[in-house]
Amino acid sequence: MALTGRTALIAALGALVVGLLLPSWAGIGAVTGPLLLAVLADLALAAPVRSLVLTRTGDTSVRLGEPATVELTVTNPSRRPLRAHLRDAWPPSAWRPGTAVPGSRHRLTVPAGERRRVTTHLLPTRRGDHHAHRVTVRSHGPLGLAARQGAHRLPWTLRALPPFASRKHLPSRLARLRELDGRTSILTRGQGTEFDSLREYLPGDDVRSIDWRASARRHTVAVRTWRPERDRHVLIVLDTGRTSAGRVGDAPRLDAALDAALLLAALATKAGDRVDLLAHDSHKRRSVVGRSASDVLPAFTEAMATLEPALVQTDLRALTSATLRLAPHRSLIVLLTGLDAGPVEEGLLPQLPLLTKRHEVVLASVADPRLDELATTRGTVQDVYAAAAAEQTRADRARTAALLTRRGVTVLDAPPAALPPALADTYLALKAAGRL
Repeated sequence: MALTGRTALIAALGALVVGLLLPSWAGIGAVTGPLLLAVLADLALAAPVRSLVLTRTGDTSVRLGEPATVELTVTNPSRRPLRAHLRDAWPPSAWRPGTAVPGSRHRLTVPAGERRRVTTHLLPTRRGDHHAHRVTVRSHGPLGLAARQGAHRLPWTLRALPPFASRKHLPSRLARLRELDGRTSILTRGQGTEFDSLREYLPGDDVRSIDWRASARRHTVAVRTWRPERDRHVLIVLDTGRTSAGRVGDAPRLDAALDAALLLAALATKAGDRVDLLAHDSHKRRSVVGRSASDVLPAFTEAMATLEPALVQTDLRALTSATLRLAPHRSLIVLLTGLDAGPVEEGLLPQLPLLTKRHEVVLASVADPRLDELATTRGTVQDVYAAAAAEQTRADRARTAALLTRRGVTVLDAPPAALPPALADTYLALKAAGRL
């Protein structure tokens, strides 16, 4: 029986009057009178709720899929002990499915003038900010017949950051990067590379690498070795328009694009390149520019945490203008967007010459692996129609990719799990070829 103090007092007094003053109800009053007096006494001995002092501490950010804890300290300033049930209310997306009730409800006893701490365990299922709603406390009397209940507003925000699941691919790509940097025996030569050192000519070396002046001084044939240039500019452009909202599996396409962007940013900063970020749909949504190598990844993660797809058509002309403002000199521009024929042919193709004239452009798109499954399904008439539609979609994407390739764009079309390592490999291949 849960009542507020005022309501319980009015109800108890009313029932007591009825039981004691009406002679015709004397028998009922003999029973209900003592019971209601006991309820009233129990309620009077329950600790007040509104005078409680509640404070929060704990995690303010966590990677998606990892647990977080928020601690709630309850101070009882009254002269009566607090015997309470407490509910710490959070949105459903802050919990693992099926654990919301045991995770948010606590039972505690706080002696008079003391404090106790309870811990709420959270496991966010969506990126972004999760806000605590309120703390509801039900204070019971010593007999457990009645309780006082009240709520406290206690703001707290837990930010769920992108999970960066592709981090596992980073060590192998860093090993390849060290090879390109000349830390092992592999050295490269090509456009956009820096002179490293001289060594003696070996059969099979490119004759264009021979340094004739040094050879004359040494009286032996000397060749130049090269290493990839550092301090190149990489601009990652996220299309956050309606195509990024399409779900592939259990997550929107944007989440896979964010994961690929984080892996590329981590790899490029290790290579000594400058990495910036632009998120754009009908207007600029986020940008991270000019951060130091140690600050790039944290800044990217914070900027991406609350980034959600917008159900609007991306203004590719405005996106191109914003890109060129952030990349005034030769850069690698990585555009994470869709391969839908309509938006590409009508919006992107007219803008491509502005990008490819000066920059190296890579377009990375998240493919739906279910298309491959549907394309091979047979059995019913419905399956045949689904297979035909899937095959048509795949053909349209391949045609669009070929169209972009002919215009000098490197195109990647891969499922969510394969896109981040494929993008990292493309970056390394461009570096090895001297195109960065």
